[in-house]
Amino acid sequence: MSNNTGFSKIGSIDTSSLVDKAEEKIIQYIRENNVEIGEVLPKELDLASSLGVSRTVIREALLRLKTVGLIESKKHKGAVLRNPDVLGSLRKVYHPSILDQNTLRDMFEMRLALEVGMADFIVNKITDEDIAELEEIAEGIGTGDANTAWQIDDEIKFHGRLYKISKNKMLMELQEMLYPIFQYVHQSGLLEKEVGEVDFISHKELVEILKKRDAEAYRQAMRVHLNNHFTRILD
Repeated sequence: MSNNTGFSKIGSIDTSSLVDKAEEKIIQYIRENNVEIGEVLPKELDLASSLGVSRTVIREALLRLKTVGLIESKKHKGAVLRNPDVLGSLRKVYHPSILDQNTLRDMFEMRLALEVGMADFIVNKITDEDIAELEEIAEGIGTGDANTAWQIDDEIKFHGRLYKISKNKMLMELQEMLYPIFQYVHQSGLLEKEVGEVDFISHKELVEILKKRDAEAYRQAMRVHLNNHFTRILD
């Protein structure tokens, strides 16, 4: 009688590497053949035959590409290339409560870098109507100083409007996705550190500088405006 005890310890064959390679080959095909948005990819059977793998492997690879928004399935057509939702997959899987303190800090630092860095977009695209709205929002926000942690609702109202003024779709989507991060950071204690005497520019003063339509002056002003955050977040 045969003994299968040893065989049972070997484990099953891992086919994930095949799926990884199939996914890479499909993306390579898209690039090298300049497949355009809306065009149909080869059939599953043709892909399987060309790559020398099973249809199950191809189906799993296509499912991955569909999950990240690179392709979509259309009736009577098959897999069709689409313009991917770059932030979509990230938006679906992350929540601030499952991020450690270092990751929260990194993401908040990214927010600070974005707000200083997008000065040219804002100054180039801001209108008189935008300035009037920012003035109204700023009126409802305490002048504060570098040792006063702002309310998250105030930050979202004012700074959220700045992202909209940039008219950069990716920046606006990223900011909306980071709202929970801002809220969580405010509640986490990361911003409770006393900062002492540092330069500070209020929301109202920021609006006055924006009226001059000077991108460099606004960039420097925003950096000073965020001094309370920079000083608290940096060791």
